[in-house]
Amino acid sequence: MAILAPLNLVNDLLLRLFSEPTVNFVIWPLIQVGLVIVITTGWVAYATYLERKISAFMQARLGPMRVGPWGLLQPIADGLKLLTKEDFIPENADRWIFFVAPYIAVVAAFVVMAVVPFGPDWAVITDVNIGVLFVLAVSSVGVLALILAGWSSNSKYALLGALRSSAQMVSYEVSMGLAIIGALIFARTLSLSGVVTAQASNSIWFFFYQPIGFFIFLISGIAENNRAPFDLPEAESELVAGFHTEYSGFRWSLFFMAEYAAMVVVTAVATTLYLGGWYFPLVYRLTEAHGWHNLYVAISVIVFLAKAGLLLYLYFWLRWTLPRFRYDQLMDLGWKWLLPAALINIVVTALGAGVIQGLDNQAGMRTIKSLASGLGLTASGKVIAIVFGFGNLFLTAGILSLINWRARDFNLKKQRRKIRLVDVPKGKPAVVPVTSE
Repeated sequence: MAILAPLNLVNDLLLRLFSEPTVNFVIWPLIQVGLVIVITTGWVAYATYLERKISAFMQARLGPMRVGPWGLLQPIADGLKLLTKEDFIPENADRWIFFVAPYIAVVAAFVVMAVVPFGPDWAVITDVNIGVLFVLAVSSVGVLALILAGWSSNSKYALLGALRSSAQMVSYEVSMGLAIIGALIFARTLSLSGVVTAQASNSIWFFFYQPIGFFIFLISGIAENNRAPFDLPEAESELVAGFHTEYSGFRWSLFFMAEYAAMVVVTAVATTLYLGGWYFPLVYRLTEAHGWHNLYVAISVIVFLAKAGLLLYLYFWLRWTLPRFRYDQLMDLGWKWLLPAALINIVVTALGAGVIQGLDNQAGMRTIKSLASGLGLTASGKVIAIVFGFGNLFLTAGILSLINWRARDFNLKKQRRKIRLVDVPKGKPAVVPVTSE
């Protein structure tokens, strides 16, 4: 409590200096924005350190150890190096677009955090009633930065990376948007804070109602961020560095910052929609019930960061576990698997919600206890929703198997077997394809 006491002192001082509306709607939002930017920037700096350490442990190495104790100052050294490097602009590049593109990427990633509820009360910058639509709309602007960067660089590698990135992000944005609908059916609101409140009032995470929606959203988010195994736009073995091949120094670091900030956005939204956000059992009873409001908010923020941190660790784990997909595999996964699965999830979720409402007050059964904050379910209603949610796993797997049972993956060995040597009239061998087995 002694740590949180300065918050009340600062608030009292501001109220003496300024009017209450100015403090509540101008000064405190600016303080919150500053804290989010500083914390996110610090995360971007030390995410590289964590990723290198985690990869080192997976490969039985030590990772960064030279700069500072256990290499903790390595991100600072890397940042200073980037700031002192030459800012190179290619010949015949479109200078203004080349200059603006990295800033668009950073702004699109950071603006989304204005509506993310990191906790209750003062831990939310702003709560808008269309928060989910705001996240989808603003985050999709990031693809424009990649297209502009690739086109303005006057480089074939950058242009190919931009084309890949635009096709990939558009493909997976569809599945991501559809995956959210299942959670919104139970939340009955587009406000991100309202979604968390709905889970807190029902004492259950929407993951148990929407396991397929959670996995679709997370996979689509990883593909949206161009992270392995979906890092086709930056495939080093093919495109050098993709859309930012010609960038260096400070502007390259902006793309780097935008990528890791976008990772924070995806994990934060996934935590909010499916893992209860800042809600955790018994925290409210142990703190708020005793009048410790600031302690309740602080612990809620820690809970939110811990959940998001586990999902961020998944990013690093997948990068050093799975190989990069081929481009045809990437598109097949998005259009033939994730998109049908998202549509099936919407139908089954709507059917389950209809069954729950239809059974309410039937033969003395109560499935709905309240509609004040989302679809508030009783114990029997929760059981029905969970059965529909996890039963949908088997239904979706069966339907996707029927849809894709004739889809054949490209097999180089099999293709080689279809080619045989034949003799031409002059006696010289020639390779011709065989059309029949």
